Amino acid sequence: RILNAVTGRLSLRPPQAESLSKLVRALEAAPELLGHERDVSAILSTLKAEFPTLEDFEREFPSLCFALATGVGKTRLMGAFIAYLHLAHGINNFFVLAPNLTIYNKLIADFTPNTAKYVFKGIGELAIQPPRIITGDNYDQQNILGGELFGEIRINIFNISKINSEVRGGKEPRIKRMKEVLGDSYFNHLANLPDLVLLMDESHRYRASAGVRAINELKPLFGLEVTATPFVESTRGPVPFKNVVMDYPLARAIEDGFVKEPAVVTQQNFNPADHSAEQLERIKLMDGIRVHEETKVHLLTYSEQSGQKPVKPFMLVIARDTTHAAALLGTIEGLFDGQYKGKVIQVDSSKAGAEEEEMIRRLLLVESYTEPTAIVLHVN
Repeated sequence: RILNAVTGRLSLRPPQAESLSKLVRALEAAPELLGHERDVSAILSTLKAEFPTLEDFEREFPSLCFALATGVGKTRLMGAFIAYLHLAHGINNFFVLAPNLTIYNKLIADFTPNTAKYVFKGIGELAIQPPRIITGDNYDQQNILGGELFGEIRINIFNISKINSEVRGGKEPRIKRMKEVLGDSYFNHLANLPDLVLLMDESHRYRASAGVRAINELKPLFGLEVTATPFVESTRGPVPFKNVVMDYPLARAIEDGFVKEPAVVTQQNFNPADHSAEQLERIKLMDGIRVHEETKVHLLTYSEQSGQKPVKPFMLVIARDTTHAAALLGTIEGLFDGQYKGKVIQVDSSKAGAEEEEMIRRLLLVESYTEPTAIVLHVN
C-alpha cells in the first residue's frame, strides 16, 4: 500500500517505480537490513538469489546500486526511497553524499520545501512536518541532544569532495574532529544512530576515495547508490560495479521516450572513402552544428507563434576518451569562423577542483538562455 502511495503521489516514471519496488523486494527478502544485529555475508547470499546481477556489496555494509540513465530522474528516486523508508519502516535518519559543491547545492535545493524541483511534493505527511535538512555548512549548529520532533526526518547532505580534501595525508575530517553539544563529534552522533541510511549520488565519482572509507565508520543500516555510470575508470579500463540491482541504460531510456531519440544525418552522393578520418570527423561535426542551428530557428519560431517561453537547444558530442574530447573542443571552436568559441564545455574526468566545479555549474545551467553553452562534449 505504501509502495503504491509513494509511486502515485510522486508520479514516479516506470524505471523509478521499478527501482523503488526492487528496494521493497530487497527489504522483504532480507528484513535483517533494518537492524544492526546481522550477518552481512548471509544477507548478500539471500539478495544474490533475488537479484541475478548482484555479486558483492563492495563495502563493509550492505549497499545496492540503482543505475539509471541521465535524464530519468535520480534525485526524485532518492526522494522516493526516503519517503518509503520513513512511511513503511519508520526510518528518520538519512545521510546523502554529493560528489562536488555544485551537486551538493542542487541537492540541498531539491530537498528544501517550496523549491522548483522539491522531491517530496505530493507526500502529505512530509507537508505537515517537512524534513530537517542538515548540511556540511550547518551541522555544527544543530541541537542534536534535544529539539528533535517525534518522527522528524533528518536528511544530512554532505559534499564528499570536501571530506576528501580534509582527509589528505591521513588527517581526520573536520566532521570527525568537531566537538558538539553531546561532548562528542557529529560523526560519532551519526554513527550511533540506530536507523541511519546512506544515499550516494553519482557514486562512480568518489567510490574509491579516502572520504568513502571514512564513511564506512558511520555504520549505516545499508547504502543506496544512484548513478548513470555503474563503473569506475582504471588503468585497465572500466571496472563494473558488482552491486547493481537495477540497470536502466540510455538505450532503454531512448526507447521508452524519456530521452530524445537521435536522428541520423546523411548527405546525398557522399562517399566516406574519399575523406581521411580527420576530415570525416570535421564533416560530421559541421553537419551536427547545422542541424543544431536549424533546430534553434524552429524553436524560436514556435515560441513566437505560440507565445510559449523559448526552449534552448544544445548539442551533445560523444568522444572516445578525454584526449579525443580535448581535440574535438579545439576543432569545434575553430569551425564557422570561431562562432562557437566559449560556447563548448568538456564534461569528463580530466577536470578537477575549481575547473570541475565550473564545468558542472555550466552543465546544470545548460538549459538556460542566459548561459552561453551550445555544445556539451563528453566521453562515452
